[in-house]
Formats: sequence, structure tokens, C-alpha cells
Amino acid sequence: MLLDDVVQTSTRVTATGSRLDKVAQLAGLLSHASADDAVLAIHYLSGTLPQGRVGLGWAALQGGLDEVAVEAPALTLGEVDGTFARIATVRGQGAAREKARRLGELLARASAEERQFLGRLVMGELRQGAEEGLMLEAVARAAGVSVDAVRRGVMTTGNLAAVARVALGEGDAGLAGLAVRLFRPVQPMLAQTAADSDEALDQLGEAALEWKLDGARIQVHKAGDEVRVFSRQLREVTIAVPEIVELVRPLPAHDLILDGEAIALRPDGSPHPFQVTMRRFGRRLEVDRLRAELPLTAFAFDLLYRDGASLLDEPYGRRIAALGEVSPVEALVPRTVTADPAQARAFLDDARRRGHEGIMAKRLDAPYAAGSRGSAWLKVKPAATLDLVVLAAEWGHGRRRGWLSNLHLGARDPVTGGFVMLGKTFKGMTDEMLAWQTDRLLALEVARDAHTVYVRPELVVEVAFNDVQASPQYPGGVALRFARVKRYRPDKAAGAADTIIDVRRLAPPP
Repeated sequence: MLLDDVVQTSTRVTATGSRLDKVAQLAGLLSHASADDAVLAIHYLSGTLPQGRVGLGWAALQGGLDEVAVEAPALTLGEVDGTFARIATVRGQGAAREKARRLGELLARASAEERQFLGRLVMGELRQGAEEGLMLEAVARAAGVSVDAVRRGVMTTGNLAAVARVALGEGDAGLAGLAVRLFRPVQPMLAQTAADSDEALDQLGEAALEWKLDGARIQVHKAGDEVRVFSRQLREVTIAVPEIVELVRPLPAHDLILDGEAIALRPDGSPHPFQVTMRRFGRRLEVDRLRAELPLTAFAFDLLYRDGASLLDEPYGRRIAALGEVSPVEALVPRTVTADPAQARAFLDDARRRGHEGIMAKRLDAPYAAGSRGSAWLKVKPAATLDLVVLAAEWGHGRRRGWLSNLHLGARDPVTGGFVMLGKTFKGMTDEMLAWQTDRLLALEVARDAHTVYVRPELVVEVAFNDVQASPQYPGGVALRFARVKRYRPDKAAGAADTIIDVRRLAPPP
């Protein structure tokens, strides 16, 4: 398949506001692609490279974009993928120059439209509305299978491109084989927000209430004596958390998949700040020393798999009962089940007194909707916060001169796949945070003007605010009042940020 086929499809998808038309355009492309080309097309139209980040910045693009473009597009997807695969392997002295040279050779063979497409793809700026939900429907239509079968495959594998290969090549029979598998992490189930515990019970009725811990989401897989631990983003972190391995290995089941939270606690049982807990993750050196200084405590709150059987479709009440059969009480997240608003408020107050964020409220009859942010799980935090994406930052003044300070904040748009700006904030930042975010944002830079550095929308920040108000100043029609930075969320990808729909839900009625 030619790259131009993907580029033209991207253009048509961007131009239409119709969801049905977007799906039809995407499905038409995939139905005429080989399995290998379909996988690449899905990656590119979703704005990602199969190789991930390949170490190319804005400077590497400049020379290639300025060359005279070819008139007759001839680049194939395989040739493009091969180039990026080779670029990803370049290491050592002179690597940046060599990567830029290889990219330049690719761009020299591209048309003007293809160059613009590849440039935005490399910089993480390719947003044409082909978000995962649309692509999932397109894969189902192209393969002639049900959307539910594709969605379940993505839930259990965490990889739409891999599921598409199976769907297009093997149909329903192949998708039926994409069951939960040990050591292949499942996408985590996510939660919406409720204003308070009363609202949560109004929506759910009798519910399981649990402490909302300000720690790191983990998923633990066990097969016999082998235990592996995965992060929220499905990355293996086993080597960094030996105490979790030691906790899970002797549990009375041969095979398990647990969902839970790891958190660093002080001697009195109160939690350390989130940033302190995150010091334990991503470390491969001096793990024993750091463990002695900052031990982790693990709390399980869900059981997804036990001894050969998936529990994803079981109601939550049955899953937590099964979890209680295999986990010691001290390793279970504190929980109560109630429909009484007074009991719920008391449970929330107790969690807050102990230093925790708030509580989770979970519907007892809900299956595990992997990868979904549905209404069956609700988070209740008295201080309203949103996980937003940094779109740009302005240089500071006075004592903040030389640091990127004023952040442009965006919510995810699930329809277009882009981000909607909600406002700016420079509040809540320590000097340490200012220095860190300046380095991190400059590494994500895609453009700048005299006052502002524009960045790839990858960095997630948790923002506290007083309320949401209508605002004609911003495209989403709403803005945050008195927004201030609470913390950065390096454990979250931009695709897990709160959506503009979540934000509008918090706004008062007109």
C-alpha cells in the first residue's frame, strides 16, 4: 500500500464531521490493505509510530521539508516503516546527525502532502479525528466482525493494531482466541468523577466504597512462582518492586491477575506524596537501597483472572469475594458496601483524615470494562481535580525568568482525537517543579514564538480548581477558575487524560 493512500484518507477523515463517514473512510482503506499494511496504517492514522519515539526533533525535519518534493507519490508503507526502524536503532556519537540524514532521504522521496503528514507524525502532532473508538469500528467493518469482538480483543491485549491483524486475517474465530493471557497486561478500567459521596450513591445505589489511594496503579500477574508487575501504562516494572513480588508469590492460587495500587506510607500509615511513591518506579539500579529507604505497600482491589478462568465478565461483587479468598486482609484496599449516604460520608471522612485523596464508589453488578472510563466506577475527591495535557508554556518573569512557567492546559477531545484548551495557570509550582517542567517541555518542543514554547501534547498534569465556568474565550466553551498545578502524572499517557466531556459535565447548568 502507498503512503499516499493513507495521507489521502487522513485528509478526508479530517474534512468530515460525520462519525459514520469517518468510519467508512477508514474501513475502506483497511479493507484493501494487507495485514502488515493495515497494522502500519492504523498506527499512522492514530498518530503513532510502531517504533515509538525514535529520537527525531523539529531540527531534524527542517532540511528535508525544504527540498523540492516529488510529484508522483511512490513511497510504500513498508519503505516508510523500514526507514523508521533503522532510525530507531541508531546510537552513539553523531546519532542525531545520522538520524536526520536518514529522515532526509525518506522525505526527499515524498510528495509535499506526504512530507507534511510525516512531519506531523514524527512530532506527535498528527490529529485528524481517527481516535481509537472510530478506528475500532473501522476495523470491525473492514473485517466483517462485530465491534464488541474487536473491543474485547483490545481490552485483553491492549493493542488495537495487533487485534486488527487478527480480525482481518482470521475473523471471528481468531478474535475468540484473544482471551486474557497471563503476562500480557489488560488495559485498566477507569473511573468518572462524582461531586460527592451522595451523588455517587444516587447514581449507583448500593455500592462498594474503597479508599482512593494516591499511589501508582499496578497489575500483578502470577503463574506458579513467576510474578510480574505492570504499570498503568502496561509497562513491566517488576525489577523495581521486589516487595510486591514477595507478597504475591505465596498467595493460595497458581494463576492470578490482580489489579491494585502501590503506595509509599510513612511509619504512622499516612501516605507520602505521589511524587515520592513514583521514585520507586522506573529504577533498575540500587533497588535494594531505595527499598530500604522507601518501602512500598501494595493494596489489591480487583481480581481479573484465577486458575485458568477470566473473571472480567463477572460482577464486581463476585470478583471482590474471590479476591478475599486469595489475598490476606492487610493487602486488600479498605472497603465497605453500603447504600446509606451517612455511612458513605463517614467512610469518606475517615479516608481523608488518614491522608488519602478520597474514595472510589463501584457498582456491584458491573463487569470489568478494561480500558473504559465508564460510570460504573466513580471517584469522589473533595478537592476537584482534572488530569489535563500541557499544550504550551510561556516563559516566566521576575524570579521565574529562564523557566517555562505559565502552562496552557488542554482536555482530550474524544471526537477529533485532539485537545481543547481550557485556560492557563502558573500557580502551585515549586522551584523544583519549574526546573523539571522546563527541561521536560523543551524536550517536547515543536515550535515557539517570542513568549511561548509549543509542545507535543504528551505531558499530563493534575490540576486543582475551584469550579468550571462558561467561557467564550476558549474553543470548548468552558474554562477552569483558579486553576493550580497539584502534580505531574508521568504514569499517565495523554490518551488517559480527562476529556472535554468530563469538564463540561462539571459546569453548572446554563
